[in-house]
Amino acid sequence: MKDILQDIVAHTHALGFLNIVKVNGDDAQTGIDSMAEDRSVIMQANTKTAQVEMKGTFGMPNLNKLDIHLKCPEYKDGATIDVVRQDRNGEQIPTGIHFENATGDFKNDYRFMNADIINEKLKTVKFKGANWDVEVSPTLASVQRFKMQATANAEETVFTVITDGTDIKFKFGDASTHAGEFIFSTGIKGSLKNEWAWPVQQTLAILSLDGDKVMKFSDQGAMQISVDSGLATYEYILPAQSK
Repeated sequence: MKDILQDIVAHTHALGFLNIVKVNGDDAQTGIDSMAEDRSVIMQANTKTAQVEMKGTFGMPNLNKLDIHLKCPEYKDGATIDVVRQDRNGEQIPTGIHFENATGDFKNDYRFMNADIINEKLKTVKFKGANWDVEVSPTLASVQRFKMQATANAEETVFTVITDGTDIKFKFGDASTHAGEFIFSTGIKGSLKNEWAWPVQQTLAILSLDGDKVMKFSDQGAMQISVDSGLATYEYILPAQSK
């Protein structure tokens, strides 16, 4: 239980722009959804195996508090971390997580958000899909080059993506400003006809996560970054922005 909670927090709260999570679980799978307040990023994920304790629909707000509990030394060894359920209209509803250390003298309760509220807050979170024109697997070196260009062009909040033959390039600025560009990946298949822009900060934060990653770009104006943490597969969808 603790491992999957830490994994969820690491792939949402730790990014700095996903502050609330919706969990929708049953016997077959456990889905996790989130969305940035400015709608710059939509996150959809599924755990590799169904998390039995997380059955039901509920929200996880105030992820900073959950992160604090999960990192607390009192809950490092031999602790009890359980989902609490209450009977409501004959149905067992998940209401929170109870933390208790091995000796039973240090306790905390983290409260969930009920299904009605979280469904209202994230009712537009679902991404209906796109035709992906280009797919790349980012390397550590390409992400590091991205970071260097982002630092050199710190005044730019967005970057544009173009294809040039079998190369994909990331560009910062334009002819009227300081500018920079670099080849992010080579040997690609497909091409992009449009120059769409995406947010630098959010993209870099996602690419800095641990796990295997795949980036997909659509000429319809969407980018998706998939991150496989080993426990779950997280898909971050970023709608294109104006330059």
